[in-house]
Amino acid sequence: MADEGDGVTIETTPDGDDGAAAQALPKTQPEFFARAAEKVRAKFPATPGVYLFQDQKGRVLYVGKAKNLRARAGSYFLKAAAEDKRTAQLVAEAYDIDFLDAESEVDALLMESRLVKDIQPKFNRDLRDDKSFPYLQITTHEDFPRVEITREPKASAAKLYGPFTNVYALRGALQVLQKIFKFRTCSLDIDEGDERWRWFRPCLLASIDQCTAPCNLRVSKEDYRKDIARLKTFLEGGRTRLLKELNAEMEEASKSLRFEKAARLRDEIQLLQRLDERGELEEDVQPEVFYVDPKKGLAGLQKVLKLPEMPRVIEGVDIAHLGGNETVASLVQFIDGLPFKPGYRRYRIRDVKGIDDFASIREVVARRFGRLEKAGEAFPDILLIDGGKGQLSHGMEAFESLGITPPTVISLAKKEELIYRPGESEPIRLSRHAFALRLLQYVRDESHRFAQHYHHLLRRKRTLGD
Repeated sequence: MADEGDGVTIETTPDGDDGAAAQALPKTQPEFFARAAEKVRAKFPATPGVYLFQDQKGRVLYVGKAKNLRARAGSYFLKAAAEDKRTAQLVAEAYDIDFLDAESEVDALLMESRLVKDIQPKFNRDLRDDKSFPYLQITTHEDFPRVEITREPKASAAKLYGPFTNVYALRGALQVLQKIFKFRTCSLDIDEGDERWRWFRPCLLASIDQCTAPCNLRVSKEDYRKDIARLKTFLEGGRTRLLKELNAEMEEASKSLRFEKAARLRDEIQLLQRLDERGELEEDVQPEVFYVDPKKGLAGLQKVLKLPEMPRVIEGVDIAHLGGNETVASLVQFIDGLPFKPGYRRYRIRDVKGIDDFASIREVVARRFGRLEKAGEAFPDILLIDGGKGQLSHGMEAFESLGITPPTVISLAKKEELIYRPGESEPIRLSRHAFALRLLQYVRDESHRFAQHYHHLLRRKRTLGD
């Protein structure tokens, strides 16, 4: 005999047909729920996947994701779950629970989104207000499609995935996938036919090999779109098929003696195979957005730079340009380890012709500190210049030309993240996890973001004739 509900059926044993089975079958919701708890303990794996709570008729009440199915699903059968207002009603209505395993936590996140969208369970009701929840959006109208998280999805010219229940987990998943497929997440309008992009300086993601840098035309439109196609295959649940295709493409590249391409495909395959080893989604973030403890970062800088007292004000300088045109500089200000937006400044480089980052640094430092000196305003405790020894020495030249005593001036070189100081031949190398380094990275990356944003505005104005 089948009991039907919303197109889903569950089999029940009729009285008298099997006396032992009928006697063993629970009669009340608490008894069913207790049986479900035992099912979790006995049958659920300690691996990633999604769990589905069902009501008396077998209808799905709630879909959730888990890194450890047994531990996560088991938490609903504790006394606290029945008392917590967020889960009490679900606990009171659920009769059974089931699971679908996934190959990784990222797969579980994507599976959860697809199931919630298709089933619309009662206790996932919040996702029915789609516009308030995050989507993963891939643009389709650009030469080099961008991948981004949005709460206001486009009606056209974009491929959407979602909605998702947890924006922090989605950000973690996006950054994990970016390490594999190396897509761009910036808002630049990149035209493959514009050769001036060859002079554009890519962001930090290119330096750490998490973007193929279409902004510098380092990747062809065709190859970049292949990466996007692979990403879509993965997002749509085709990891097994994708691995098969990548292996075949790698073997073909190797036979054709295209060893560089074969090596890159090999790396993609290995990353996909190890996807479940990549850590917590909500913690797997880029170096420039690691959690920064301002107080510990400032204390660390005082110790590392041997300052007489803890610094309070840090300013960071960076340069952006496109083919030598409209070279701009940014200056960001941090107070007590946090961004102070009223202290941000933008500069158009006036006296430097062509591409010359060293001279541009010298000009912006001279203009900034010349004005402060003239107005009798306080200097920052630390000036951070984006770059290595060359940028630092030209920054110091600006102070010499003005005849003024500089504050503590340092530079931070990308990739190896070395700290250079005037008059010191050897740089400071800190642990990647040091709070002092994370704070400097935060300042450096914010100045880079602000410079690129200003440059983008100027380029748009020129293009549109504003």
